[in-house]
Amino acid sequence: MTTPLQLKKIAPEIIKKYSVKSDAKAFFQHINTLVPYFALFYLAMISLNAHSYWLAAGFTILLSFFIVRIFMLMHDCGHKSIFKTQLFNTIGGFFTGVFVGMPQYVWTQHHNYHHSTNGNWEKYRGPLNILSVKEFEKLTPGQQKKYELGRNILLSPMGAFLYFIFNPRFNWVLGSLKFAVSIVKKKLASPKEPLNKIISSQESRNWKNGKEYLHMTLNNIVLLSLWWAASMYFGAATFFTIYIISLSFAGAAGLLIFTLQHNFEGSYAADTAHWDYYQGALTGTSFFIVPKFFNWFGADIAYHHIHHLSAAIPNYNLSACHKEYAHLFEDVKRIRFRDVAKEFKFILWDEAQQKIISIAQYKQAHSAS
Repeated sequence: MTTPLQLKKIAPEIIKKYSVKSDAKAFFQHINTLVPYFALFYLAMISLNAHSYWLAAGFTILLSFFIVRIFMLMHDCGHKSIFKTQLFNTIGGFFTGVFVGMPQYVWTQHHNYHHSTNGNWEKYRGPLNILSVKEFEKLTPGQQKKYELGRNILLSPMGAFLYFIFNPRFNWVLGSLKFAVSIVKKKLASPKEPLNKIISSQESRNWKNGKEYLHMTLNNIVLLSLWWAASMYFGAATFFTIYIISLSFAGAAGLLIFTLQHNFEGSYAADTAHWDYYQGALTGTSFFIVPKFFNWFGADIAYHHIHHLSAAIPNYNLSACHKEYAHLFEDVKRIRFRDVAKEFKFILWDEAQQKIISIAQYKQAHSAS
């Protein structure tokens, strides 16, 4: 059994050896992902326009797999862990973010917070925003049932639609309107106040700073322009049918994978006072055992324990790193396809036991007490 202290001592050696990056490998990954993505998108839309519905469905399903991979490349660019040249990480991250509907820079800020607090469930509650046992106990029976139903695995496509398609557009538009109205009101109230001073003093609940807003704006301008162009060429109904279905299912797969990487039976879930970063990598993160075919589309994110040891390790080095140091990660939770439905039910943080539990376990303990 590896202790957090042992892992901490050997971590610098592992990171130094496997965090070596290659622009050539990164470019090849982008090419072998984006070329099939555009080809499949085109084939799906012309098939739908030709009323070849089964063919369109097949292309759309395969397209969803490539969207998952694009998201993973965006994720890696955000960590600056795929290209050796940092400018390429910035450019790659922006455009892959456009293709998956996500302002990459803004998303990365939140994701980096997750990495810096992995295993500390007092600070970060995962993509499902799960409640603690104490918080759950304060809910009425009806509210508890609503909470459980809202985190049902079958709702993941709807959650993905909101997360990747609706929310980034809605937050940008609503935030921009509120921001503009606030500036106009303050200018009218203080006509002599310089406009640049009024703008710089404004705050928004929709973004943290000007850089985030700039990235949100650029992402939406480019994305909405592509929406318009594709709608004009293929027809709005055709384009949005393929776009919404493929991105919703790809996003659902992404949300499912991310959840299972941290929400599982007995997952380490400490409070701030008892939290240890390396313990989080060992027992607060899972190893998703899937066929190589699926691992390719996930850019080896299944080796999530290695990724949480250090986000600086490129995806193309994760597998080799795991194989060499497998003896250190024997206690990492293994999850297979057959475990998905069961593990997805662990949606409560038990502060007393410092781990993630299911509602069934909560009810059993509650009835026993």
